[in-house]
Amino acid sequence: MARIAGITLPTEKNIGIGLTYIYGIGRSKSLRILKEARIDENKKIKDLSEDEVNKIRQIIEKTEKIEGDLRKDVTMDIKRLIDISSYRGMRHKRKLPVRGQRTKTNARTRKGPRGHAIKKAGKDKK
Repeated sequence: MARIAGITLPTEKNIGIGLTYIYGIGRSKSLRILKEARIDENKKIKDLSEDEVNKIRQIIEKTEKIEGDLRKDVTMDIKRLIDISSYRGMRHKRKLPVRGQRTKTNARTRKGPRGHAIKKAGKDKK
């Protein structure tokens, strides 16, 4: 059981894929870290020695910004955009798509569920 950056990596996965479970590490970064540590990317996580896990952990701590620090930086970047009242900041504030997507149709993920029309109260027939 390998634990890196507070994340328990799945034991049955290849280490090249398993490292991507850490927020801030994608496929290419994962492969670069493994190349630097001289570890085969197809090796299963359960087959790693403690020395190899420590080597990976040291490389990540030394070179990468991950998990809590990265999340905090992203949040602060968005807050800065909102504070300076940039166009992107206003889009974040109004919970609309930020990168130029259309909103007449689609954008439901960002805008949330539709507010459906309310049925008119008619006269009761008896």
